[in-house]
Amino acid sequence: MEHLVEGNYQDLILPGVSRTFALTIPVLPGHLAEVVTNAYLLCRIADTIEDDPGLDEHRKGVFHRRFLATIKGEEDAGEFAAALAPLLSPQVLPDERDLVRNAAKVIRVTHGFSGKEQEALTRCLTIMCTGMPKFQRNRSLRGLRDLTELGAYCYVVAGVVGEMLTDLFCIHCPELAKKRVELRRLAVSFGQGLQMTNILKDIWDDRRGGRCWLPRSMFADRRTQFERLEEYHRTHAFATGMNSLIAVTHRHLQNALEYTCHIPAREAGIRRFCLWALGLAVMTLQKLHQNPQFTSGDQVKVSRLTVRATMLATNLMLSSNRSLRWLFRVAASGLPLWQADRATWMRMVGPEGSLGTHRG
Repeated sequence: MEHLVEGNYQDLILPGVSRTFALTIPVLPGHLAEVVTNAYLLCRIADTIEDDPGLDEHRKGVFHRRFLATIKGEEDAGEFAAALAPLLSPQVLPDERDLVRNAAKVIRVTHGFSGKEQEALTRCLTIMCTGMPKFQRNRSLRGLRDLTELGAYCYVVAGVVGEMLTDLFCIHCPELAKKRVELRRLAVSFGQGLQMTNILKDIWDDRRGGRCWLPRSMFADRRTQFERLEEYHRTHAFATGMNSLIAVTHRHLQNALEYTCHIPAREAGIRRFCLWALGLAVMTLQKLHQNPQFTSGDQVKVSRLTVRATMLATNLMLSSNRSLRWLFRVAASGLPLWQADRATWMRMVGPEGSLGTHRG
């Protein structure tokens, strides 16, 4: 009964901390949906610790370590929550504050999963909690150095989540286990494609937060001044750089499609979960490509009508890889595509390059 109550809490709090995942996670099959919901909420707690401007670097490090200890069963989750919740600043959203206060409920659900499921979640959270700070605490308006550094950032915030989801999918569907290595490689690219879409869409919101995740090497003008974005975004050099990043993102989303096509057609929930995220990312890229002078994330936000149309189109073609590839080509029509041989691509953004040390 207690597990049921805690599971209900997960379902109730999820829409408050992520409208997108509240839409997509429920289409996963029963137990898998519960595990993925739990995983997302754990990641949200880790993000809340890292993003809170009221916590200094020392306290963030302390609470990340304590959080990992609670997941591993080495510390009482109630004591962790009781220590952290009063320290959260007013900038933390009410639902995120509520999630921290109820961290023990979420972690008790975690501890009810199988050993392999817990192992997948623990690995993901460990990499996130140790990797995110290296980027977040050195963030500035200068941006990142190059695609390699961008790939490393995307890995610790998104690629590792793709690896975790792949492990969970393989547990749910043992047939996928023989494809696990290839799926995990594609999953990292899938995660980077989604994360890069968000980075491009949110450049103005990120700027207000004192950060920029754009790689300077992708802009022909090496005197790039992201600090003066209000002026620089009107230049040809900036438009060309953004176009190149859209092309790289498009290439990652192609890999996301191939990832999805590896999922057996009978696993309709998993395919739908992947395709909805992929479809919305492609539609967002189209908005970015068509409106290069945008000055607000709201100007490139995908409409509710587009969301519904994307969901309907993918549902109609869900079981046919051939149809899905055709639909992707239509949806991505006109988008630039990064042209690089496999060796160059892997060296820049793939497992043989910036992500090589992270493979499990």
